[in-house]
Amino acid sequence: MNQQIGSGSLCFSEAPFILSSASVVGTKEGEGPLGGCFDVIGSDDKFGQDTWEAAESSLQKEALTLALGKARCSENEIRYLFAGDLLGQDIASSFGLKSFEIPLFGLYGACSTCGEALSLAAMCVAAGYAHRAAAVTSSHFASAEKQFRFPLEYANQRPLSATWTVTGGGAFVLAGKEPDGGFPAEPLAKITGITTGKIVDYGIKDSMNMGAAMAPAACDLIERNLKDFGRKPQDYDKIVTGDLGTVGQEILIELLRERGYDISGVHEDCGIKIYDSQAQGTGAGGSGCGCSAVTLSAHYLKLLKNKELSRILFVPTGALLSTISFNEGQSVPGIAHGVVIEAC
Repeated sequence: MNQQIGSGSLCFSEAPFILSSASVVGTKEGEGPLGGCFDVIGSDDKFGQDTWEAAESSLQKEALTLALGKARCSENEIRYLFAGDLLGQDIASSFGLKSFEIPLFGLYGACSTCGEALSLAAMCVAAGYAHRAAAVTSSHFASAEKQFRFPLEYANQRPLSATWTVTGGGAFVLAGKEPDGGFPAEPLAKITGITTGKIVDYGIKDSMNMGAAMAPAACDLIERNLKDFGRKPQDYDKIVTGDLGTVGQEILIELLRERGYDISGVHEDCGIKIYDSQAQGTGAGGSGCGCSAVTLSAHYLKLLKNKELSRILFVPTGALLSTISFNEGQSVPGIAHGVVIEAC
């Protein structure tokens, strides 16, 4: 069976299973609408560490440890690890995951990293290169603000278009069929296909409006996924973007309408889902690598496991900027990665 379809998608003939997942979040996320769904809510956003960066590393370590425990497997049974974060040189991942001693592919897709990691792990398992693989990602409000914007002590006013970087880490264990040809016991869901994103740049230069920068990439990805798989928006119970927030959601829906697709009835955004923006003062919603990861783990995979959803298109979105490119006057390109996840 030819698994390559359309211009940039794969349809897996042997769908990899999501055996387990785990979510670890900070205090603000625990106070939000999904607070009762996360595995661990930290009582201190430093998670007992001396620095914000070390705190973010601890998010990844805790999330992967929990996911492995739920899957009833050790780190020695994980062939490859796909992980990334927002910090320079992926230091949250390298310092957080080094003790597991699992062969690592370090990734950077900005806030789309969860989709990128799941895509690559699923490809690896589906191709037979690994029986089990793991995908991990994280973000931290304080470490991201420190790197990309202003010291927290500056206490600058945030525009309404700005999103709030989620403090959270998510981990997923993927597996193929058992060596005897049987299916894994009680998987959460299965990944039946992926659509890989392209860099899309509409010339946005406002680093406080990530939704506007990322929405065109999400539009391109969703349109290509629908064309490649020969589907309509209604063929998905939910089309779930990662980090657009309220501003980006409005732009995305309008862009797709111009192309003949109406996703307004099935679209949800993790950045909108994770916070009560009005009560918590989080602007347009949540963002960061951890936003889509913990929301998928804590919310959507449970709905798929319980058969409340049959099929979703999971589309984490990323803004590919750095302090260097921004300070040199460059625009903020966007990217999105699509993962088709179905109930077992």
